[in-house]
Amino acid sequence: MRQITLGSAKWLLTPLFLVLAAIALSAAQQPKTQSPENGKEKADPSKPIRVTDQPFKIEPGEQYVIGPDDVLAINVWREPEISRTLPVRPDGSISLPLVGEIKASGQTPMELQAKITEELRAYLSNPQVTVIVQQVRSQRFNIVGEVTRPGSYTLAQPMTVLDAIATAGGFAQWAKTSKIYVLRRNKDGSRLIVPFNYKEVIKGKKFYQDLELEPGDTIVVP
Repeated sequence: MRQITLGSAKWLLTPLFLVLAAIALSAAQQPKTQSPENGKEKADPSKPIRVTDQPFKIEPGEQYVIGPDDVLAINVWREPEISRTLPVRPDGSISLPLVGEIKASGQTPMELQAKITEELRAYLSNPQVTVIVQQVRSQRFNIVGEVTRPGSYTLAQPMTVLDAIATAGGFAQWAKTSKIYVLRRNKDGSRLIVPFNYKEVIKGKKFYQDLELEPGDTIVVP
């Protein structure tokens, strides 16, 4: 049997040691994956935080309240002479064949649909009516003061204060952007003043001030 000397043993172990060292070094250099804790992944600080998952509020659906200037699509099944698309007049009423004058303002689409159906039963055996708010024009907000285009704007879709400022063309030269506020009328007739500091909001601070507008809100830019 061949005898292995100490020197030859060192020579044989050296490649094995180098292979093991290379494997350990490669494992150390690979990115570590975070193990879930209690079924949840750890937050990644490099990713933006989602502030809110609240859905938009204003949509012309079943709970929408019709107002003057809104455009309604009224369809009576198999009755094209009665079906039509028409705006709600400033007095809140609309006119339909057979039905005549009918109050639309202050009604939801479902309420108006039921009202028209009831009126048509005197002339049709089984009227089937559909009312859709095709264009929202009654919901408006105002923006006044140091903006490029102050005035009254249609709130046709959900908008925040920042959206409204952009819609009005941005700030005029001498606008005091840290002293903006929103005037909102409560149901009891009182006024609520909500401050809006543009400089803070765009820096990611006080983001709650960029509230979603409601019909009748007035944004004041000093």
